[in-house]
Amino acid sequence: MNVPNPANEGLSAYGASDTVLVLNSGSSSVKYQLVNPAGGEPVAVGNVERIGEEEGVITHKFAGITTKRRQPVKDHTEALEIVLALFAEVGPDLDRAHVVGVGHRVVQGADVFSKPTLIDDEVQAKILELAPLAPLHNPAHVQGMEVARRLLPGVPHVAVFDSAFFATLPEAAYTYALKKDVAKKYAIRRYGAHGTSHQYVSGKVARVLGRDLSQLNQIVLHLGNGASITAVKGGVAVETSMGLTPLEGLVMGTRTGDIDPAVVFHLARNAGMSIDEIDHLFNKESGIKGLSGENDFRELHRLIEEGNEDAKLALDVYIHRLRKYIGAYHAILGRVDVIVFTAGVGENDDIVRARVIADLEPMGVAIDPERNLERSKEPRIISRDWTSTHVMVVPTNEELAIARQVVALIADK
Repeated sequence: MNVPNPANEGLSAYGASDTVLVLNSGSSSVKYQLVNPAGGEPVAVGNVERIGEEEGVITHKFAGITTKRRQPVKDHTEALEIVLALFAEVGPDLDRAHVVGVGHRVVQGADVFSKPTLIDDEVQAKILELAPLAPLHNPAHVQGMEVARRLLPGVPHVAVFDSAFFATLPEAAYTYALKKDVAKKYAIRRYGAHGTSHQYVSGKVARVLGRDLSQLNQIVLHLGNGASITAVKGGVAVETSMGLTPLEGLVMGTRTGDIDPAVVFHLARNAGMSIDEIDHLFNKESGIKGLSGENDFRELHRLIEEGNEDAKLALDVYIHRLRKYIGAYHAILGRVDVIVFTAGVGENDDIVRARVIADLEPMGVAIDPERNLERSKEPRIISRDWTSTHVMVVPTNEELAIARQVVALIADK
C-alpha cells in the first residue's frame, strides 16, 4: 500500500532556516504560528481573541518573551495587521524569516478538497460555498484568507483541510441511511474533522515505534474540548466519529456527541425551541459542561474529589462513550496494534487514560500505572510490556503538520 506521509515529504527542497506562517482564522479569533518545518519547532506563536468585541486580547510569544495587549480589534483585517506589526516590532522580522508559504487551516473541504490546495480566488469562493456544512468555521477561514493574501502577497497561500484525511473512508462508513436523493442534493454524509491531527499522530506513532506505517492498525483518540476517535488501517482512515459536522460522536467539552435526532423534534414541539436555539444548546451548552457546569477537566476532577455527583456522572458518561467506540473500532480493524491518546485531555489526563483502558486485559490491552503517571511532552508508551497492543501518548502538532504539507505542496510546483 502506498501511504502518503505529508509529515516528511518535500522538506529537502527548502533549507533548515525556512519558515511557514500557519493561520487559523475563527469567527472571533486568529491563531497563528511561525513554524520551522524542517526542525519542527515553533519560532513564534500567538493569537488575537475577541475580534469585534469591546476589548480584544492579543498575545505574541517569541524568544521566551510574551507580549500581551488589550485593545479593540474591529475585524479580521485589523487583527492580521496587528499580527504583522507585532512580528515587525517584537520579532522575528518576517522579511528575514525566510517565509516560504502561508498555511490556512480549513475545517471543511467536503468531497471537493481531498488534499492541500493552493489558494486562488476560485478556491476561496468554493470554500465559502461549503459554509453550510461548517457555518461556524468556513466563512471565518475565508475572511482570514482574503486579508492574508492581500497583506502577504509575495508567497503562496495553501489551504489544508481537516476533513481531507477522511477522503479514504469506505462508502459504508461515510454514508448515512437517509433517503438517497435528499442526501445527495444537500451533500449529507460523514466528513470527519481533526484529520490533520489524526494523520500527524498516526504517522508519528510509526516513526517512534520504528514500524512501517502501512503495516500498523491504530485507534487514535484526539481528546480536547472537541474530541474525536479514528480507526487508521495502514496509515489510511477507515472510520471516524465526527460526521457531517464536528457535533457527532464522542461526548465533548460543550457538545452532546451522539444523540437521538428525535431529541430535536421533541424540543421543537414541546419546548418551543427554535433550530438556532437547539443548535446552540447542542454545541455550546451540552457535553461535560452541560452535565457538570464545567468543561475544564482539572475543575471536573476537583469537583469529583469534593463529592459532586453531577461531575462524577459527567466523567462516567464521557468514559462510557469512549470505551464503546474503542470496542466498535476494534471490531472494524480486526487487529489493533496501537491505541494512542493525543490533544489536551489525551496528553495530560492520566485519570481519563486509566479509566478508558481499565479491564481490557482480555483484549491484550493494559496500562502500566507508573508509566501512565509520567509527565512528558515526548511521545511515549504507557502500556505494560506483555501487552499485544501498545498504548501510547503522542502530543499532536497540527501547526507543524500544516506547515509540512504546505512545503510538500509548493516543492512539487
